[in-house]
Amino acid sequence: MKERALALFLLALFLFLFPVSLVFPAPLGPQGLPPLYLYLYVSWGLVVLLAYLLFRRP
Repeated sequence: MKERALALFLLALFLFLFPVSLVFPAPLGPQGLPPLYLYLYVSWGLVVLLAYLLFRRP
């Protein structure tokens, strides 16, 4: 359990500390939405979903 929690923490750290400006050089993405915001919300949702699956009670 501790190893999975540590892996989730490291994944979140990588997702949010990675230089995102290098990944999304274009200011507008699909349908006029900024890709930076899409990346942040999708990453945040992924981390929350994985934390839920990791810490839920059977």
